[in-house]
Amino acid sequence: MTDRLAFLGPAGSYCEQAAVAYSSNTELVPFAGIPAVVTSVDQGLADEAIVPIENSLEGSVTFTLDLLIHQTDLKIKYEVVVPIEHCLLVDGDLGAADIEAVYSHPQGLAQCRAYLTKNMPEASHVASLSTSGAVEDMRNSPVPAAAISSLRAAQLYGARVLEQGIEDGHNNQTRFVVLANQDEGRTGTDKTSICFDFQSDAPGMLHEALGELASRNINLVKIESRPDRQSLGRYVFLIDMEGHREDRDVSAALGALKAASSMFKVLGSYPMSVNSVVK
Repeated sequence: MTDRLAFLGPAGSYCEQAAVAYSSNTELVPFAGIPAVVTSVDQGLADEAIVPIENSLEGSVTFTLDLLIHQTDLKIKYEVVVPIEHCLLVDGDLGAADIEAVYSHPQGLAQCRAYLTKNMPEASHVASLSTSGAVEDMRNSPVPAAAISSLRAAQLYGARVLEQGIEDGHNNQTRFVVLANQDEGRTGTDKTSICFDFQSDAPGMLHEALGELASRNINLVKIESRPDRQSLGRYVFLIDMEGHREDRDVSAALGALKAASSMFKVLGSYPMSVNSVVK
């Protein structure tokens, strides 16, 4: 297990919960912002990094996807799924009617959109670098403010829980991935993540690419796209599939996909998560 694990801090974040679930005996090193968490490994400030990549309500964390596609060669070696229960935190005797601004990570704000619209429609929404960092932002606010954060953050920083469980869906979960210089070896219950694009645009190209998986009976877990950052209307495709990159059929499919692509990158092979992390 790693000696130093970088996470999206400060303490009290859901990312810290995922970090502890991954490795309870390692040194946790907090960083402000997902880019800083990821680059900490390249800079020698941490051995591995853990970052959010997907939420069951709001979908993918685009900061993380774009870093994996364009800005780092780190590999996904593990995934952890954490149940998310958001709390509305305040200081003192502040009530909902007094709140003029609500601070949280953009994902936290998005996951509580319906609650905020119903209960404090006039309050402004202000992005913080993390849900736990939102508590300090709330306290530094020039207007009466609240923070959307975790129960642990409330306990750590002495904030008052005005309401608990304010997320728009109570099946709210976030998937976190551990990034390292190497991914994991085969376990028998693995997942592989890749990204690729095509130099030209022609009918059926994506269909043919996906056919490389279907013809080998490889289960497609997830597919999505991100702008390629070079021209409007051009996209990078991201795929999660069952199996390890060293499995015979998966290896053959990856080879065929790479041959058909102008850019191809294996983001990592890693054990599939068991969704059992306690809040």
